[in-house]
Amino acid sequence: MSELVLTRPQYLEFEKLGLGAFRPLAGFMNEDEFHAAVETMRLPGGAVFPLPVALDVDGETAQRLRGLPWVALIYDGEQVGELRPESVFTCDKAAVAAKVYGTGDSAHPGVAFFMSGGDHFLGGPVALTKRATFDFSGDELTPEETRALFTRKGWKSVVGFQTRNVPHRAHEYLQRIALEQVDGLFIQPLVGRKKKGDYTPQAILRGYRTLIEEFYPANKVVLGILSTYMRYAGPREAVFHALIRRNYGCTHFIIGRDHAGFGNYYGLYEAHELTCRFDGDLGIEIMYLHGPYFCGRCDGIVTEQTCPHEQTASQLVTHISGTDLRATLLGGKAPDAHLMRPEVIAALRETDLFIEEDET
Repeated sequence: MSELVLTRPQYLEFEKLGLGAFRPLAGFMNEDEFHAAVETMRLPGGAVFPLPVALDVDGETAQRLRGLPWVALIYDGEQVGELRPESVFTCDKAAVAAKVYGTGDSAHPGVAFFMSGGDHFLGGPVALTKRATFDFSGDELTPEETRALFTRKGWKSVVGFQTRNVPHRAHEYLQRIALEQVDGLFIQPLVGRKKKGDYTPQAILRGYRTLIEEFYPANKVVLGILSTYMRYAGPREAVFHALIRRNYGCTHFIIGRDHAGFGNYYGLYEAHELTCRFDGDLGIEIMYLHGPYFCGRCDGIVTEQTCPHEQTASQLVTHISGTDLRATLLGGKAPDAHLMRPEVIAALRETDLFIEEDET
């Protein structure tokens, strides 16, 4: 059997396909599925799927594997599964990037990553036979495991929360609002391939363990990572994240301000607008929540839905920006207590905070 060696991002995509995290996909997209997702945000059968999940290779590899019944997939020197390459294709990558990310700008990390990959794609069903082990593997739950866990806890309704940051007061506010309406909260930080300056998995997990252990009811919250890579695709990725949490057994999913965004490429609530287009067709209920901030006049975390002072007394308002908090921590300073809990800040002092180079 011919072999194909996977990169880490490719392996993580393959593993999620094998575990059912990307259902209804059962393998890497074939040509029809790929173009349907890019152009219509649906698969040919009609299911919502807003992003391509494709296995990129160079032209020589594509030619070598074309027409084979099965290909052995290798990661870190071991066979981890197989692919049946039913489809070998290429595309106008610049046009696809512009469609998926809303920009062709190479300064966008999602565009840069997509354009740097191979120009050919292999599509077809996969079989996962062995999972690789990473330093965060002990903190990852499979869709089968989370569904069973939610059942054991007696949770009829579960809200999923996507994050790539350590916990701050704005995210805590959203989580608490959501918990008022459901039985349980599933916090699932994304810790796959990320860019320089993003938080390390260890920092995210340490921060959230502290928040959960000290400030949340023990029987109301589950923490488990998601090891796939950030696409920074804004609105499309918000829909993708919702579908993933549906597959993990969540009944609800939080979409807030600038979900999965980067820089100023997307409008603050553009993810709300796109997700609304698929309302009732996702298999999960979306909680459309606004961006919290700290108001000195109200003396607490609020949003524009509950506080007038962003317009009338903006000097009293402090927006809670993940980018700004990263910059503060990177500079060796502690964020103000009304932006991030001192207990969380203290926990972060005991681990490496940031990824030093773009992960490949």
